[in-house]
Parts: sequence; C-alpha cells; structure tokens
Amino acid sequence: EVQLVESGGGLVQAGGSLRLSCVASGFTFDVYTIGWFRQAPGKEREGVSCISNIDGTREYDASVRGRFTISSDHAKNTVYLQMNNLKPEDSAVYYCAADGVRYGLAVYEYKYWGQGTQVTVSP
Repeated sequence: EVQLVESGGGLVQAGGSLRLSCVASGFTFDVYTIGWFRQAPGKEREGVSCISNIDGTREYDASVRGRFTISSDHAKNTVYLQMNNLKPEDSAVYYCAADGVRYGLAVYEYKYWGQGTQVTVSP
C-alpha cells in the first residue's frame, strides 16, 4: 500500500522558517518524482516544488524560488521542504505527492497523495 505522510507544519511568524517532511512507503522511492503542493482556502491546489529521485533534478514555482529548498534522503525514503523567509501568502495546507512516470508541478501529473499538513504564517 502506497503511503505518503507529511509532517512539520505549524504556525510561524512572517520571516520565519519551517521544514516539512514527507515519508514515503509502498513504492520504489528511488525512481519516483516527489512533489510538494499547497492549497489555500478558496484557491486551486498549486505546485510548489518537485524533485526527481532518479537524477536529483529540482523545480520550483517562481513564488518560492530562493526561499524554499527541496531535498531527498533515500536512506529514509523522505523528502523535505525547507521553507525560509515565510510570508502570510504561503499559508496553506501542504501536500506531498508521488508519481513514477511524470515530472513537474502540475497537479494532474501525480498519482499518489498524502493527507496534508497545515502551514500558517502570521503577519
């Protein structure tokens, strides 16, 4: 059974940092792309960052580039999203997702999804 479990969300002041974790199981982690997405109330789910576990290629949405860093620990089957200089507009439920074929920041490209973790950034 495929499982993606996110953790690390919380409440932080603007300018602060959080590190999200996504622990994966039930599939061959080393050949999958893992993506981070977020959804704020009343808005569409959007891609934040993704990483290919095959070659380490990374991609970031323009809104987070330079502030967020995605990384992958193959020994722990875990992908991290380090979020620095957080802004109130970063507040959302953050989801990790996995796919064995596709790569990118489009929601439709991912087959497996976690339950999400809430990130709230106060002004």
